[in-house]
Amino acid sequence: NLGQVETDEIYIGLDKRGAHYVIPVQAKGGKDKQGKVQIEQDALMCADKFSGLLCVPVAAQFMSDGKIALFAFEKDNDGLIKIQSERHYKLVPFDGLTISEIELYNKRK
Repeated sequence: NLGQVETDEIYIGLDKRGAHYVIPVQAKGGKDKQGKVQIEQDALMCADKFSGLLCVPVAAQFMSDGKIALFAFEKDNDGLIKIQSERHYKLVPFDGLTISEIELYNKRK
């Protein structure tokens, strides 16, 4: 009854405790902006198609300055979709990192 739902990517994964997740992803770039309706549709699609999994809708917004904003969403107590977290990253090519930076990141795991 939802109609057409356009989701850019869907990932299935599990966390370190073994809980299973479905992660629908919306990605936008340029002048396109994220829409609340698409995130809500993703959550409804997951509830229908992947009812046994925990749904964490994610949105990626590619910005003109070479950064990417990543948003994770969750339902609040009223069942409304809200932003759970927002992070911004500067995208760099792999060869833009030094060996010492890569070694430092590997130690953080």
